[in-house]
Amino acid sequence: MSTYRQPGLVLTDHRFTVPLDHARPDGETIEVYGREVVASEKAAHRTGLPWLLYLEGGPGFGARRFIGPQAWLGRAVREFRVLLLDQRGTGRSTPANRQTLPLRGTPRQQADHLAHFRADSIVKDCELIRRGLTGGAPWTVLGQSFGGFCATNYLSTAPEGLAAVLVTGGLPSLDASADDVYRAAYPRVLRKNTAHYARYPDDVERVRRIAAHLHEHEVTLPGGARLTPEAFQSLGILLGGGSGTHQLHLLLEDAFVPTPAGPALSDAFLEGVRAELSYAGHPLYAVLHEAIYAQGATRGHGATDWAAERVRAEFPAFDAARALDGDGPVLFTGESVHPWHFATDPALRPLRETAEHLAARTDWTPLYDPARLAANEVPVAAAVYHDDMYVDTAHSLRTARAIRGLRTWVTDEFEHDGVRAGGPRVLDRLLALVRDEV
Repeated sequence: MSTYRQPGLVLTDHRFTVPLDHARPDGETIEVYGREVVASEKAAHRTGLPWLLYLEGGPGFGARRFIGPQAWLGRAVREFRVLLLDQRGTGRSTPANRQTLPLRGTPRQQADHLAHFRADSIVKDCELIRRGLTGGAPWTVLGQSFGGFCATNYLSTAPEGLAAVLVTGGLPSLDASADDVYRAAYPRVLRKNTAHYARYPDDVERVRRIAAHLHEHEVTLPGGARLTPEAFQSLGILLGGGSGTHQLHLLLEDAFVPTPAGPALSDAFLEGVRAELSYAGHPLYAVLHEAIYAQGATRGHGATDWAAERVRAEFPAFDAARALDGDGPVLFTGESVHPWHFATDPALRPLRETAEHLAARTDWTPLYDPARLAANEVPVAAAVYHDDMYVDTAHSLRTARAIRGLRTWVTDEFEHDGVRAGGPRVLDRLLALVRDEV
């Protein structure tokens, strides 16, 4: 372990060895990384502090890299010893990406390997880590977005490890299929588009012009990704964050520059787009995205089979070519992954067959236990954002009613990134709820 300091914090690196397949504890192992964070003034007495485990959103993202007591972390270290966990396959944990996965063998073997990277395996990692790290004491879990999905699995499978659970924008449906998730998502994304164009009406023509240019020209981003009209539309993922509509507008407003061959998309614009759309830093987000909703035949689910792509056909307003044939706006899409991602992005191209095997898989195990959740005794509080673009509010509220004792804070003050954008206020509110202080 190495220990170092940042302003106001003392940080310690931890590396944990866990089974790849928890059903085979004596089999192959992988490494999971966690960063312990305590307030500088509490570091000498850290062993007396209770633990808080943070589970990042995703799938496929390592825990956020804070510099000092930013966002919710400053509030947390006032009373907790915090573990920022890089979930298996992410960050400084044993990596799973286009460079490492060929070591597993064929695309089918790679898919079989990645089947162990969902919420159920992540929670089993957490329990193994907790028993060694806390001396057996239960800990508080803070789950953001997909981290909340993991926390709900935790409540279903190992509630004895939990002192309390705090969820921000991440209460999943207990039974919705991937098709159900995206069928609910596209109307929300449409509302976010409508709000964006109402705020920035000049963007309607800007977006049409960019989409038309991409329809007529082959454009390559820095790093080698192809910017197709569909890839450009996926910039709508920004619209789910509190400042996302403004970020998108600023990216769009100076897209073109004059050149000897006529107007062209500027290097600065293309670099900005690359930074938003590249999966190089989080390939598992794309590869496993629909698998996080899969629960197998026991829940009436078949294969996910590229649900976002199939369901999109039910919403023709999102067809860029059709929009360009008319005079309406070209709509952005949101948090969805499509087969063409694995043709356009260099970080994903080598994983296309692997992704196809995962999309065809039907033997997924259920992630949640409704009966156990209905008998829950762990204090739970959840921030549910009023029109969250990433996680359906109606699905979240139905789940909230299904978890005994869960208290909700429904708010339209924040978007999906409220736990970051809201500083300490969101965490403060959730802690007050689980402690019956409000």
